Amino acid sequence: MALSRKEVIYIAGLARLKLSEEEIERYTRQLSDILGYVEQLQELDVENVAPMSHVLDIVNVMREDKALPPLDREVVLANAAEHDGRHFKVPRVIKE
Repeated sequence: MALSRKEVIYIAGLARLKLSEEEIERYTRQLSDILGYVEQLQELDVENVAPMSHVLDIVNVMREDKALPPLDREVVLANAAEHDGRHFKVPRVIKE
């Protein structure tokens, strides 16, 4: 499937891109090539292929989520540039 120059300009507009004439010509060719590859994939018989969520057989490698005792407040606040004994003090970023 070949894209027209007009379609590439429309797509660029949707993406809020300003393309030069050279880019329009290049992207017209490249996007048409990509759509050609997709058309080739649509010709494949995938009737007996099971759906999958990932191409690799992966498992969750995250550790189990366990509740731990809280950190000691004095130890945590010892690393703060400024604190009031209970909270970190940071510069104001929102004006009133």
